Amino acid sequence: MKPDFQEYRKIMEEIKKRIEVITALLNEKINFPYKTVQIETLLLQVRMVLELVALSTLAANKEVFEANQKKFRDSWRVSKIIKDVEKLNKDFYPIPLQHTQKDGVELLDEVTSGRMELSELIKIHGQCGERLHAQNPYDQEFPIEYFEKNIPNWMNKIMRLLALHKIRLLNDDIFYLVYMEDPQTKNVGMYAYGNKSP
Repeated sequence: MKPDFQEYRKIMEEIKKRIEVITALLNEKINFPYKTVQIETLLLQVRMVLELVALSTLAANKEVFEANQKKFRDSWRVSKIIKDVEKLNKDFYPIPLQHTQKDGVELLDEVTSGRMELSELIKIHGQCGERLHAQNPYDQEFPIEYFEKNIPNWMNKIMRLLALHKIRLLNDDIFYLVYMEDPQTKNVGMYAYGNKSP
């Protein structure tokens, strides 16, 4: 049974909404009276976005998606969960693309810098999770400055990864070209390609 690419598109739309919330928090359009809560709220949303990226290609299969989503909730070993996802779909991670021109011909080239690598996703997911529990009062102080500095960088890398990317869904031999903001509709746009990548 072929996967329903619309389920992937829905997850990308959810990621967009969460990124809007993150942007509003970073720009202080949403403010909490306690700075630590502001940062914790940001970390929760960043963590959710990272999980959605990791699980998104499984979305067409409800049972598989839900089983792996539960693993994310129950386990701190993100690298193991990613390995499980990779076993199901070796092409689960988005490949970011950009439009370029050569000799008047428009091309799609892979973005090789400024994107979020899978190893970073795993590390950052862990850093977010460590700070989403009540802190030991004898432990080191909550590193607000570290997160204030790094969350904008993380978000730039996530957006670079997703803005225009290609992906293969679980149990599918077709690649999809995905625009997080389709130039015509402003919504997430997905375009199917044959057995070869675009």
